[in-house]
Amino acid sequence: MALPVDIQALDKAFSGIGVDDKSLISILTNSNEEHKKSLRKGSSKLFIEDENGFERWDQSSIKILKHQFKRFRDAVVLSLLHPWERDARLIEKAIRKGPKHYNVIVEIACTRSSDQLLGARKAYHSLFHHSIEEHLVTHIKGRERKLLVALVSAYRYEGPGVNEDVAKSEAQILYEAINNGDKNKLLDHEDAIMILATRSKQHLQALYQHYNQSYDKTLAQDLEGEGILKDTVECLCTPQTYFTRVLEAAVKEDADEKSKRALTRVIVTQKEQLVKEGFVPNKIQDILLGLYKDFMLASIASGDIK
Repeated sequence: MALPVDIQALDKAFSGIGVDDKSLISILTNSNEEHKKSLRKGSSKLFIEDENGFERWDQSSIKILKHQFKRFRDAVVLSLLHPWERDARLIEKAIRKGPKHYNVIVEIACTRSSDQLLGARKAYHSLFHHSIEEHLVTHIKGRERKLLVALVSAYRYEGPGVNEDVAKSEAQILYEAINNGDKNKLLDHEDAIMILATRSKQHLQALYQHYNQSYDKTLAQDLEGEGILKDTVECLCTPQTYFTRVLEAAVKEDADEKSKRALTRVIVTQKEQLVKEGFVPNKIQDILLGLYKDFMLASIASGDIK
């Protein structure tokens, strides 16, 4: 007969992001068949008893648990891959999965150095026998295509030089494009795409400041609800805002699976950004479980993942 404490421990082992491996092993290796039967009867979150008194897995719970068990494996695989291959595979998967995943392409294109992005493009050639740009043009039919192609093709200047007059002028160009026209056509605005895809990050951050000073609101605020454009501006100009938003969405109680997967991706592939922006591990550690938790926290604390 399973004690209430065992049933509570079993439920808790699956109640966060990841799996509490140690508790699960302890409970199951010390259980006989009668004990396991009472565990099944007591754990209504995982099992359903049918009209014949048969305790069976709840199908939706099985699906959730498969994702939870995969998290540690996925984190390990991502961390072992060469950074260029890792980025190339993430981009290819995002292209296949469609518009809800295009933020992954933006995230990589806007946070990598020019040489790192060039490396990902080289890896893409080797892995998929096409260029990233070719696959974007082939598979994306919406307005996002023009911006995404421009972002992944960028080779930005990375020096300190910024022309403040040009940055201020281009802040005005973006303001007028957003506020004096049809927002639905913003992704077709040639000057807006040129500015976001070709200017250095230092230049864009200066532009962002001029925008705020001139119009008493940030460029990101003016792009609220604009999805991929807001993601682009935040990744380029205020990456701490973008990554905080992604990580906080991942650990919400009602987070969907896409949001939860982002936790692994961001922590493993954006370690430098998280350290640079002062990301604090205790923001996530209470919701993570088991080996997955250990790996994620060690990834943030160590300098091994680049």
